[in-house]
Amino acid sequence: MLIFSSIYLTAVRYVSKASRAGIKLTKNKDELTMHLNTSNINKPTAAYIFATWGVLAIGVLGYLLGLWNATLELNEKGFYFAVFLLAMFSAVTLQKTIRDKEEGIPVTGVFTGMCWVAFFSSIALLVIGLFNAEMLLSETGFYGMSFVLSLFAIITAQKNIRDLTNEHGITDPSAFPKSSQALDAALDVTETIG
Repeated sequence: MLIFSSIYLTAVRYVSKASRAGIKLTKNKDELTMHLNTSNINKPTAAYIFATWGVLAIGVLGYLLGLWNATLELNEKGFYFAVFLLAMFSAVTLQKTIRDKEEGIPVTGVFTGMCWVAFFSSIALLVIGLFNAEMLLSETGFYGMSFVLSLFAIITAQKNIRDLTNEHGITDPSAFPKSSQALDAALDVTETIG
């Protein structure tokens, strides 16, 4: 009887731990199944989501407004804009690839390598371009800082969207701030910069 009692208490302890972790045990006919409740796991707060989108708006608008007002040739502006787009896309793709690998979703090594090469290439192109540009040091620093801020924010925004996407690929609307709030934030940024 002592053995059964010990097994029962151990099972109760593990079920208790599992329920706190979001795992639910259900019995259908003669089959016991375990379901992971992911609705609250890794869920970012609304304030964090809004802050992420605000930082992304500040970084992107700052970089693009600086590029628009720069006294550069059109081909140079095109170069910096293309590098910026490459960096944003490669950062999101790299973050998704890394997260897929951690969650056990198959990702080929070739694709992962391409993501890393594109990401580091964009950073290297920006650094080389800014190093060789005939700009003031403050202007060079402005582009570098807004570039890094945008990279960090786009990775975080993609993480938030992924955290709020269910197993059916549907993203919770709370991942995106209301358009009126986003417009107000963008206008505040342009007033601050302008």
